[in-house]
Amino acid sequence: MIYWFTGQPGAGKTTMAKYLMEYFPKNEVIHVDGDYLRDAFKDKDYSEFGRRKNIQRAQYISQFLHSQGYQVMVSLVSPYRDQREEFKFNTSVIEIYVHTTEDRGREQYHVKDYEPPLENFIDIDTTIKNETDSYFELLKKLSL
Repeated sequence: MIYWFTGQPGAGKTTMAKYLMEYFPKNEVIHVDGDYLRDAFKDKDYSEFGRRKNIQRAQYISQFLHSQGYQVMVSLVSPYRDQREEFKFNTSVIEIYVHTTEDRGREQYHVKDYEPPLENFIDIDTTIKNETDSYFELLKKLSL
């Protein structure tokens, strides 16, 4: 399965992905993180074109890793609903929307045109809950 964590920077996407990784045996799970992906490709283009290209890379990489038998955790802002919906339609993906109303020091990276999911997603609001409680909520919603 591919677990696609989406939401604004600072909401807890990477944290939740790392927690969920612990649920699976280490040799069966892998993490694709947006920040690491940009570093690997030396791509700091945050325009819509650059973001779409980075999301597409993450989709290709996660599909390949999934085809090799891995459980794949992807943590990426991925602001464009159409890309996420098309990917969910064509692939075994669980979209997990991680969000908060708190300011967590990454506001300068927020995406003005972020489009929250509308259907077929798991909602994790990290505003009030700590990391552990948010993780247990995620496990419950995933029925794991």
